[in-house]
Amino acid sequence: MSTNYHGQQEFTGSFGSVLSSRSTTMRAIIQRVTKASVTVGGEQVSSIGRGICVLLGISADDTQKDAEYMVRKILNLRLFEDESGRAWAKSVMDRELEVLCVSQFTLQCILKGNKPDFHAAMPAELAQPFYNSILESMRSAYRPELITDGKFGAYMQVNIQNDGPVTVELTSPAAPTDPKQLSKLEKQQLRKEKTRSKGSSESGREKSSLRSRQDPGASSGAEGDVSSDRES
Repeated sequence: MSTNYHGQQEFTGSFGSVLSSRSTTMRAIIQRVTKASVTVGGEQVSSIGRGICVLLGISADDTQKDAEYMVRKILNLRLFEDESGRAWAKSVMDRELEVLCVSQFTLQCILKGNKPDFHAAMPAELAQPFYNSILESMRSAYRPELITDGKFGAYMQVNIQNDGPVTVELTSPAAPTDPKQLSKLEKQQLRKEKTRSKGSSESGREKSSLRSRQDPGASSGAEGDVSSDRES
């Protein structure tokens, strides 16, 4: 994997094929909790009981497709046990539990030495309406009264009582195409490289054969020299 001069990552296959992707993606830290709350200026602005707390970092490259993917994954992650106690069997929606979502641009941190840089994060004036649309999508997909959030842009104290602990890191797909399309592109590139490699190999054999026909005594002469050395 390498980085081009636009700051985008490139993935190089076994035969040198190159596929570009976006440099940043939407990120979320999802924690299974027994309770969680957000306080701003000494006043509690939101709280939940058992459920999940989602810290969400939106990147400058994110689109509505990223938002749809993350909402679907967050609400359907099987982090809870079922009625018989079987682990990893039920989602927050299956159990009808609560969700606390907190915007956290620092998840888009890129270290420059020891200093964090946040230029990969979406600017606040764009991120706030985008974040609000994600919340609305969650509420539309689930029960709106069970979805709450912090206060966008505020200095918050987030109190999380992790249950387990269980913490999952989630990112939206990095490639601009879906995984099936990306896999297809990779296979096409590999086939092209194999064809080129095969062509180069055949060309080399043809050149070697041509040299032998042009100088039929070259090989036998070399062998004769070795034979003479052994006899002496």
